[in-house]
Amino acid sequence: MAALDTSVVTIALPTIGRDLASSLGGLQWVNNGLTLSLSTLILVGGSLGDRLGRRRVYLVGISWFAVASLLCALAPSTGWLVAARVLQGIGAALLTPGALAIIRSTLREDDQPGAIGVWAGMSGIAVAIGPFLGGWIIEHLTWRWIFLVNLPLSAAVVAAGLAVIPESRDDRAVGRFDLAGAGLTAAMLAALTWLLTESRTMSSALLAVAGAVAAVGMVVFIVVERRVAYPLVPLTLFRSRVFSSANLMTFLVYGALGATLFFLVVQLQVTAGFSVRDSGLTTLPITILLLFLSAPMATLAQRIGPRAPMTVGPMVVALGVLILSRVQATSGWGIALLGTSVFGLGLSVLVSPLTAAVLGAAPERLAGAASALNNAVARTGSLLATAALPAVVGLSGADYLDPVRFTHGYRLAMYVTAGLLGLGGLVSWFGLRGTAPAARARAGEPGPTGP
Repeated sequence: MAALDTSVVTIALPTIGRDLASSLGGLQWVNNGLTLSLSTLILVGGSLGDRLGRRRVYLVGISWFAVASLLCALAPSTGWLVAARVLQGIGAALLTPGALAIIRSTLREDDQPGAIGVWAGMSGIAVAIGPFLGGWIIEHLTWRWIFLVNLPLSAAVVAAGLAVIPESRDDRAVGRFDLAGAGLTAAMLAALTWLLTESRTMSSALLAVAGAVAAVGMVVFIVVERRVAYPLVPLTLFRSRVFSSANLMTFLVYGALGATLFFLVVQLQVTAGFSVRDSGLTTLPITILLLFLSAPMATLAQRIGPRAPMTVGPMVVALGVLILSRVQATSGWGIALLGTSVFGLGLSVLVSPLTAAVLGAAPERLAGAASALNNAVARTGSLLATAALPAVVGLSGADYLDPVRFTHGYRLAMYVTAGLLGLGGLVSWFGLRGTAPAARARAGEPGPTGP
């Protein structure tokens, strides 16, 4: 649900903007409201799950998300909708890290790669199917129903969770909760997002203050996390080159993915003249490819190691983005479907190996923290890229309603995101060298390039 609501709203942004008389900045905040609170608090959610019980926190998050979704559906204004999206993000921060931590702590080691592959594939499918589902709902109902569909789904998940999910926690997670780390994370990301989203309308003094808060917050956060007994972010995780490289690649790739989908659906509707439904249909190849390829790619990565798929995958996605950069006023289905097909193929190659690499590099007792941290990195990358790119490419205000101005900015944005994806592939190639396939690593055998 968290992944779906991150993407399903994207397709509805032009419709929401017209209905609620929003500016481009307002639409950015509708898109970023959930992502900001999710990125800020997902580390708290992972830590609370490890301490209080992963099933308990997961199901509380599901219920919270459902209530916030109802508030989104009732929104009479952009401000109300943004506030409700922030509340959605809090629920998502409680439920998202719990899912992977539950898989890691309750399944046998041999079963985990396949389960992680299914989880990663379903998450990717949720992101990809969001525009398609949103387009269908808006065409037949109203945009408010994209939030109401969460209510029966939440009820089903809570009922099933109470019946079948065993409780688990980290018995070593005792002592005082890291409130300082949580507060610093919130202040740092909020200041940085505000800075990037509103930079074109802010005075120099406000720009300096927001930038200083973000920079100082980062430094103080690192100092605090090094000193507290039970940190929100266990910095020892970053001693693993695999963990650090995978998270840097996550930041670059998911930043590019979030920004690409944000720009693409607006370009298809405003410039190419696609209906909401048809612009959603163009993402269907991504969903289909993720559905059929995610689990096999998880098995392949277990055999050959994560380096090759995590290098090739972003490069293929970058090729898809470059194809999509050619979407313009005269474009039809061909260029859009070709671009999203290549995009989906690359995404299918990288998502499962990435998730498995991150969790495999962390000890089991820190499964919740590792999952939360990787999710936070992914959401933060998407948040910052979506917040910054419109200003970088010269778009603001009502420019999203002007096909000529928006096309110029759209094309520049696609070039930037393709570059980020290529850089992510290079990070994987150099950062994951020497990683052994899982089967060899368990047997103590050397991998293809070293132990």
